[in-house]
Amino acid sequence: MSQAEDLFGAEPERLPPETPKPASKAPNVTAGSYSAADIEVLEGLEPVRRRPGMYIGGTDANALHHLFAEVIDNSMDEAIAGHATRIEVHIGADGYVTVTDNGRGIPVEPHPKNPELSTLELVLTKLHAGGKFDSKAYETSGGLHGVGVSVVNALSDDMTVEVARDQVLYRQSYSRGIPTTKVEMIGRVNNRRGTTTRFHPDPQIFGDTAHFSAARLFRMTRAKAYLFGGVELRWSCDEALVTEDAPAKAVFHYPDGLKDFMTARIEGETRIVDELFAGSHGKPGTHGAVEWAIAWTLGDGGVSSYCNTVPTPDGGTHEAGLRTALLRGLKNYAELTKNKNAAILTAEDVFAHCSAMLSVFVREPEFVGQTKDKLASGEATRIVDNALRDAFDHWLAASPNQAGKLMDWAIERAEERLRRRKEKEIDRASATRKLRLPGKLADCTQTAAQGAELFIVEGDSAGGSAKQARDRKTQAILPLRGKILNVASATKDKLTANAQLADLMQAIGCGIGVHYREEDLRYSRIIIMTDADVDGAHIASLLITFFYRQTPRLIDEGHLYLAVPPLYRLTHGAKTIYARDDTHKDQLLKSEFNANAKVDVGRFKGLGEMMPAQLKETTMDPAKRTMLRVVLLADDREGTADSVERLMGTKAEARFAFISDKAEFASEDLLDV
Repeated sequence: MSQAEDLFGAEPERLPPETPKPASKAPNVTAGSYSAADIEVLEGLEPVRRRPGMYIGGTDANALHHLFAEVIDNSMDEAIAGHATRIEVHIGADGYVTVTDNGRGIPVEPHPKNPELSTLELVLTKLHAGGKFDSKAYETSGGLHGVGVSVVNALSDDMTVEVARDQVLYRQSYSRGIPTTKVEMIGRVNNRRGTTTRFHPDPQIFGDTAHFSAARLFRMTRAKAYLFGGVELRWSCDEALVTEDAPAKAVFHYPDGLKDFMTARIEGETRIVDELFAGSHGKPGTHGAVEWAIAWTLGDGGVSSYCNTVPTPDGGTHEAGLRTALLRGLKNYAELTKNKNAAILTAEDVFAHCSAMLSVFVREPEFVGQTKDKLASGEATRIVDNALRDAFDHWLAASPNQAGKLMDWAIERAEERLRRRKEKEIDRASATRKLRLPGKLADCTQTAAQGAELFIVEGDSAGGSAKQARDRKTQAILPLRGKILNVASATKDKLTANAQLADLMQAIGCGIGVHYREEDLRYSRIIIMTDADVDGAHIASLLITFFYRQTPRLIDEGHLYLAVPPLYRLTHGAKTIYARDDTHKDQLLKSEFNANAKVDVGRFKGLGEMMPAQLKETTMDPAKRTMLRVVLLADDREGTADSVERLMGTKAEARFAFISDKAEFASEDLLDV
């Protein structure tokens, strides 16, 4: 059997080559055609300007300040590698930012593989050009992809780079990634070396009103000094930008690194444990080096982590190593002290109200995305775990009083967590035992309210399909018989005597009016799932009116939702898609199918007509469904109450007036008759 047969079945028939035909008139290219002319090849830095979100995460304020992070990270890499001791940052009132270091300076000689370009221009104008792809120039670094400073260049309308090497000063200017000058030799400098980068973000990318926050750049600059005690950072800004959070000048140098940072961070907070757990392992800038500072206080807490001095606000594998080390260390200490209660501890118990700073250096780390918000290197977990494990054991053993306080506090948190869980399960189990809805409520098997959902459907037919389509663990089904009582126009006696509403509130379990108890709610989501027609909309309106009048807090707490089932099924060959309404159907017919395609358009008469698999795919599967959360506008509570009273209340003349006023906006397309 040939290789082609092995991979694809029968070997394809080999046709003789055709004789080329003479060129004729241009082919008739119709709308929607796809040919070689449609393939674009983006050169240089054009991909960055076309899709900035791929490189800096968007064009918002976070992305704007990420430009500064890319530039200062390069200078920090020089400092950590031992080639720079000073970094200067200046922000001007004109929107320009300047970063200067006294490192080696970017090389300016012609590049061996591109002799027509200087190395400086190559680094600034080509993606994936840099000195950090191996460990020759930098053992560890924050920049890994060779795109950082070139991305800043691409997204700046003006950028100038000065390089002082071998007592000679060089300069080159750029605009939107394109050089506007050659590499110029400015002259000799005896007491200067390193790189100066001055840039202005392009308003075409970030908007005319976008500007750097001096306070934010000040915090970012100060944080870098905490991360490496061997560097001094000098901050300055123009007088027009000076605020309480951004002084005109400041100098940062912290020999104790993260310990100094944590001491300043928790100043004024009440400490659960008096002493900080702080330390380091390895030389900063070398592979496997770790530094940490941890405190337990009554403040909000939280973990601030870094990899190769790059902040990782979304955490990652290094934070996982931190959690593992602290939990294991505390449990080991409990075994030594014969404290059997520590068996119930989890990482969340240890980290409640824990303020932690963590910095790790890893050779060639892997991040999630170019913006490096989350570390993905599996090796980092082991590095941090190994570095902290023995240190934490020694800290606990050396300070038995502090260790005892921490142990007692963590166990108290764990016992409180278990007590809340038990109370919730008991309350929900009690409510379940009290239910008298035989054959109506198909409850879920999960006992906890968090994550549980109750679907309110119209009729036994829809209820049968929903029961087959649901996830039995988390989704409960309650069928109703037709339209429920309109509570806006009903008397209190009618409301009390109504069996359907009594069943509904007994299933939900939270009570009504002044007796509403959030902790008794048996489901975190109450989902109204009615047919996508006028009758279904009316039933949904009646249910929303009921919850609005009887349990407004349930809406305020974000528990009430509307399912969005499809009204149409569009089929052509093997392709099937669903439309919510007529407008959506018309859009899909134009966008998803060829103009001449014969599309079979089927309209669902109701949810009961849908196959369970279709109902699950379109309306009930959390991964695919669309839902609308019912909210009450805080600034229009009176208007909402007035609308409910006019449309659902006892005065028929108010509804007639509304219909008369809005009649001119009605059309046959909007009427379901």
